[in-house]
Amino acid sequence: MRISVGHDPELSDSYLRKMCQLGVDCIDFGGGNWFPGVEEQGYPDLDQAMKIRRKIQSWGMDWNRVTLPDMTEEFFLDRQGAEQELENTVNAMKVFAEAGAPIVRQRCEGDTFNHLLRGYHSEHRGNYLGHGDSVLHGRSTEVAKKELHARRVHVWDPASITPPEKDALDSWWDHFCRIYAALVPIADATRTKLAMHPSDVPMPDTPFGGLGYHRIIDAFPSSQVGYLYCCGTRAEAGGLPLVLDEVHNYGRKGRIFMVHFRNVRASLATAQGYEEVALDDGDMNMFKILQELQRVGFDGCINPDHMPIVEGDWAENMNPSSKQVAHQALAYAIGYIKALLTALS
Repeated sequence: MRISVGHDPELSDSYLRKMCQLGVDCIDFGGGNWFPGVEEQGYPDLDQAMKIRRKIQSWGMDWNRVTLPDMTEEFFLDRQGAEQELENTVNAMKVFAEAGAPIVRQRCEGDTFNHLLRGYHSEHRGNYLGHGDSVLHGRSTEVAKKELHARRVHVWDPASITPPEKDALDSWWDHFCRIYAALVPIADATRTKLAMHPSDVPMPDTPFGGLGYHRIIDAFPSSQVGYLYCCGTRAEAGGLPLVLDEVHNYGRKGRIFMVHFRNVRASLATAQGYEEVALDDGDMNMFKILQELQRVGFDGCINPDHMPIVEGDWAENMNPSSKQVAHQALAYAIGYIKALLTALS
């Protein structure tokens, strides 16, 4: 197993130098619009993508996961520009495959119902800050359209106090299948892994919640289709026992391509809410997760995501649309994971 981290806004030499010094193996790209070319033509420029990869390689690392342009409410609601969005993400898949990206992810608006949650900043030991969510009852949260897009929930009515109806969810799923029907043949032809993150937050009936997540590989059984498995997101649904069961299920099938490594306290099942915390400060024994990953033969990247804010980091990092990096918390998480991996071996 290796360690990957997200990139800083500029992919600066200073940041890459620091990640090299900390022993990071790979860089992940989580934003669908970050790569040069996307804003101008709808998909990344091949030469620029390869230049970015060479820059990472010059620091002794490589890229691990890239992200395709977002599929937005325009596509899922059949609005003007829907077919262009699909064409753009297909072109992006081809570009990343030619550039040698091992894993690509597609983000889809509407895979969460986060307007039914109240988000807040939680305080922990020494007043470090984490993120928390609790279920709202009988009302929805008032969220600006920009933030709804950041949370990728804007397909649904933000004023609704109930989850979408079955017909609406079935329509959403049909549109998702159109996306994967276009991407999976490219993944097969180029041996590029197509990874999906679970719905975060995993409210009941979310498209990639406990049931919907498995539907992806049921509908698309290609060995190139699998998961960016997020321990924290799935723990929000049911804690460590659920995470270990799912790692065993998906891992023995070879469908876990990379892992988001995050700890939480409580869950929707036990407290109708949860709080994100430091790796050593939550309900889960993170070493047990690595042991199960080892048992099923996982050899991909572990990525510490959703960093808390410790002394010396930017509070702005708690903004869902922030591009800041919590350097101190990230360095701690990298060291923690390296120690666990050493103990595992």
